[in-house]
Amino acid sequence: MSKKQKNIVCLGGGTGVSLVLSGFKKYPLDLTAIVTMFDSGGSSGKLRKELDILPLGDIRQCLVALSNEINLTNLFHYRFGKGTLKGHNFGNLLIAAAIGATGGLDKAMDKIGKILNIKGRVVPVTLEKADIVAVLKNNKKIKEEEKIINCPYLSKVGVKKLFLEPKVKANPKAISAIQNADLIIIAPGKFYTSILPIFLAKGISEAVRKSQAKKVFVCNLMTQVGNTDDFYVMDFLTILEKYLGKDIIDYIIFNTGKLSSNQVKEIREVFPKADFIKYNKSLLNRKNFIGVDVINRQIRKLNPADILVDGANQRTMIVHNPNKLAKILLNL
Repeated sequence: MSKKQKNIVCLGGGTGVSLVLSGFKKYPLDLTAIVTMFDSGGSSGKLRKELDILPLGDIRQCLVALSNEINLTNLFHYRFGKGTLKGHNFGNLLIAAAIGATGGLDKAMDKIGKILNIKGRVVPVTLEKADIVAVLKNNKKIKEEEKIINCPYLSKVGVKKLFLEPKVKANPKAISAIQNADLIIIAPGKFYTSILPIFLAKGISEAVRKSQAKKVFVCNLMTQVGNTDDFYVMDFLTILEKYLGKDIIDYIIFNTGKLSSNQVKEIREVFPKADFIKYNKSLLNRKNFIGVDVINRQIRKLNPADILVDGANQRTMIVHNPNKLAKILLNL
């Protein structure tokens, strides 16, 4: 009798979750992506405002990452370079059309999932509309994902509290996936706007806390200008525990690798103040902290047609190596 496939649940934003999932695709696993739904910028944010729908970019990235149709994936990532659609992503437009044709996001995702022949499931963390609100330590309020990302002094002043407005309930499918998980992975991504907001949807943090699954946090590679300047690995964990609870995370994977000076120069031309996440050497001796070189050394080029994002909300240029990450995670 064959062994039951392990259930792996990955939480976060589009780029981080899709990257982690892409490393798992070749293994016999049951995969679920639970994605944040609070984007307000870029193609997603524009369609959200104009069509009064939930933001679609993170969902699209995860659907493509789980797809077995290689010929279609480039099409889904295609971004228009001119005309009234300039900056818009074809995949976002297609999902938006599927919502109109089927009457809802859930049905639209089933349809697109079949077209892309996906392995696994992509689950929005909530099916209700909300925005992220950050209250800083000087009591200034910043509302909306794009404004939080582009705030140049967020890390300098510090965040007192993060919440959703209005409060929203978690998607029952997300709760169910967490309850049935063997391994829960908190993916890398924009910390205040992709990772933490997942735990603000009512029911998610409680479900993760109660789950018997092993829980792993994959720390970011580099700081996010304005949001996580000068952050150490422990800073991420301390803030994450504020929303999830203490001693819930079983393992923390963090990067110890470096890039060549030419690669660092290339990144600094776009992000002059970006830096690697620092860590105290003592972490290397703690069994629940896994320090390893997990950098994908192929630097991502920015798409000149990607004109609907601005400021600090630029796309990630350096990402984790998905195959290395998958091997480490499966060993756990």
